[in-house]
Amino acid sequence: MVTASLVKELREKTGAGMMDCKKVLTETDGDMEKAIELLRERGIAKAAKKSGRVAAEGLVESYISEDGKVGAVVEVNSETDFVAKNEEFKTFVMNVAKQVVEKNPKDVEDLLNEPAIFEEGKTVNEALIGKIATIGENLSIRRFARFESKGLLEKYIHGDGKIAVLINMTKGDKETAKDLCMQIAAARPEFVRREEVPQERVDKEMEILKAQAMNEGKPEQIAEKIVQGRVGKFYEEICLIDQVFVKDSSMKVSDLLKQKDADVAEFARFEKGEGIEKKEENFAEEVMKQAGI
Repeated sequence: MVTASLVKELREKTGAGMMDCKKVLTETDGDMEKAIELLRERGIAKAAKKSGRVAAEGLVESYISEDGKVGAVVEVNSETDFVAKNEEFKTFVMNVAKQVVEKNPKDVEDLLNEPAIFEEGKTVNEALIGKIATIGENLSIRRFARFESKGLLEKYIHGDGKIAVLINMTKGDKETAKDLCMQIAAARPEFVRREEVPQERVDKEMEILKAQAMNEGKPEQIAEKIVQGRVGKFYEEICLIDQVFVKDSSMKVSDLLKQKDADVAEFARFEKGEGIEKKEENFAEEVMKQAGI
């Protein structure tokens, strides 16, 4: 009989998921050694051992449905840049993007538990574990964004999957959408317009700007006026429509939108590995660790 304590013990020994442990214990009539062997044969125990490694490389990818109305951008990480060039890995990342478009998961956990549209009889998580086993590195599906559009969707991939941009236009043409994707990739805006910036973020910035002005020896009343002038620069950095247009520095993005009778609803910009702290390891120490020295 397969008990909860047996499942827990197998999970602790192999690092495999609860469902995988329960499944193999059932298949082996509770035989721990045979269950471990079965997990290893299926690459699941091997995958679990790799799960402690930092995955900060990988790819960002985007997919738009054939009718052009639903799009997604995803980030799937690997340990090394070498794996990101692997065709099997590239295909997997694109399949994950298609899964997000077609199935509309609410978050990464939901996505991992869904039946995979690209591997019959497996969940997305099981398909991921399979790729970890065959590719031989820790892999992780980190994040995704999904847009449904009544207007126009456009995507842009830069640097062989280093940066991916997906934009949702309420109105406008494909050329303008492509230009805006390039703008977002290059200029890194965080919001479309000023109204979207959280008030606490604005308040904090104004506090910093006032302190800067006071440190320059300006009287408080003058400092207040200086802040009002400098906060515009803050918006120019983080708001898309306030930015200087990268293809024509004589105009802002807002001018381009007026000129082209276009408007932006939302966008997503994913840069591979951003915000992940990479673990720096001494190579000699790593070799000694693996050799058990």
